[in-house]
Amino acid sequence: MKREASFCVPAGNPSETVLAFLARRFTYHSHEVWQARVAEGRVQVNGQVARSEGPLAPGDRIEYDSHDLPEPPVATGYAVRFEDADLLVVDKPGNLPCHPAGAYFNHTLWALLKSRHGLESPAFVNRLDRETSGLVVVAKNAETARSCQSEFAGRRVGKRYQVLVEGVFPEVWEARGVMRADPAGPVRKRRLFVEGGTAGEAGSDWAETSFRRLAAGGGISLVEAAPATGRLHQIRATLWAGGFPVVGDKLYGVDPELFLRFCKGALTDADAAALRLNRQALHAGWLRMRHPRTREWLELEAPLPGDMAALVLLFRLSLTKPGAILHNDGL
Repeated sequence: MKREASFCVPAGNPSETVLAFLARRFTYHSHEVWQARVAEGRVQVNGQVARSEGPLAPGDRIEYDSHDLPEPPVATGYAVRFEDADLLVVDKPGNLPCHPAGAYFNHTLWALLKSRHGLESPAFVNRLDRETSGLVVVAKNAETARSCQSEFAGRRVGKRYQVLVEGVFPEVWEARGVMRADPAGPVRKRRLFVEGGTAGEAGSDWAETSFRRLAAGGGISLVEAAPATGRLHQIRATLWAGGFPVVGDKLYGVDPELFLRFCKGALTDADAAALRLNRQALHAGWLRMRHPRTREWLELEAPLPGDMAALVLLFRLSLTKPGAILHNDGL
């Protein structure tokens, strides 16, 4: 599949040249490599071949021919849990991005669905982080996408996640509060959950998640998370704020410097031992929604993936229900 990255210069971007912008924003190439790529005519701005010293303005569209850019390996063995003329629901493995971004293009669920299922424009109704496994809903047409997105936005979809956390989790925790940027965090993308607060608080998003412990042992717990809202990093940030970081999580983990060392490729054997798993142990295991056309209820499950199940066995956690897929009958 031809790889051509396209993106817009964001509003508020500082005044800088094409070369300066590319080298600062997309660090998978060095300044020198970007300079060579621009000189080869592989970068365009607003449809015209770019010059390294050409100025950029907010709203300018940059296109980059990156067909020979090596991509990191990913897990590609997703499973189809439901499919008809309108919808495709897949069980995504951990370590598979949904959308092209950064160093990933062909190594994404989006590209795999185009090549394996012949979908011209797969529309993801819900999105999971690259390291999060579980159910992803894909609309096959624009009408289905609009209908499903309305259901998700209106909180008419039931969602349940299974997550392994450090520590002995309480039996239940109704987490209600606000999420905002973490000004003290070492990483800009990390968010902060503050229990309490006020809905509508400036610079904050209201977040609600119901948690209950499924099992505990060996210093970790298996927890079910039911988010009522859909904020960025909601489950992981909330658990971290509560003192129960997600197993394997490098951004909201046991050591705030883990993510920085991971980005530099400098994780140590001690880091790997502290993480326990090579990805965040978060799994979107259950979903209940109305079919966009028939309006019948769909109830979909994805069993606990092998890497998380192995930890459950290793620490001899006794599950309250086989398969670790628990339903809320009140939905």
